[in-house]
Amino acid sequence: MPNMTFAVPEELHQLMSKHRDIRWSEVARQALWERARTLELMNKLLVSSKMNEKDALELGKLVNKGVAKRHGLIL
Repeated sequence: MPNMTFAVPEELHQLMSKHRDIRWSEVARQALWERARTLELMNKLLVSSKMNEKDALELGKLVNKGVAKRHGLIL
């Protein structure tokens, strides 16, 4: 299995150091798998999509407006 090395902010490192019983490499591996699977699913969904950037922006505006209305931010 290939190895990967990455940097974390000092504050995160300090928090992680308080929990030495946690296998942080396993936590990272699971998070990477989850993100990779999500990306693969998105790719599969987008392959057959006919939506273009303009359509996506319009849909995003409608969603934002609906969320704002639901939370009483607009009437």
